[in-house]
Amino acid sequence: MDKALQTMIDNMPEKTGKSLEEWKIILRKKGFEKHGQAVKFLKSEHGLTHGFANTIVSLSKQADIPKEDLVENQYKGKENLIPIYEALIEFVKSLGNDVTITPKKTSVSVIRKRQFILIKPATKTRIDLGFKLKDKPTTARLEDSGPFGTMCTHRVQLTDTSQVDDQLKSWIKEAYEESV
Repeated sequence: MDKALQTMIDNMPEKTGKSLEEWKIILRKKGFEKHGQAVKFLKSEHGLTHGFANTIVSLSKQADIPKEDLVENQYKGKENLIPIYEALIEFVKSLGNDVTITPKKTSVSVIRKRQFILIKPATKTRIDLGFKLKDKPTTARLEDSGPFGTMCTHRVQLTDTSQVDDQLKSWIKEAYEESV
């Protein structure tokens, strides 16, 4: 687990009045269907900051579903994209032992001290790879972030494993190095 996240969890009882496990129980009883509803509830009803509320909700949802199932569910009906996903994961793991791979419901965050790439099966034939790259101009291949909005600065659309090439790997490495 990321050190900053672990520190946040460790500080939770002091800063919020309850442990992560206590917050999970509260959210389970409420049964919110949407992430935003649960965050709003924690902020308005319990006075939590957005950072704590968002982290609690995210970790509560992750606890409900095994990580393997999250990735498996993302690629149901899109199995042809799995080799691209696996090539990306294999490369990011080679960057260092400080990389955390965090599957979510619709995407996979790849984090060092902060998220530096986001892997999302966008359609049945395409993975969108989002990047955090400061002051990097866009190109025909390294596009504006598009549907990622402010979560990422750039996006590359991948439809084949051959596109996980040296150029793409250099951008991933650059994003990794900037995420300290």
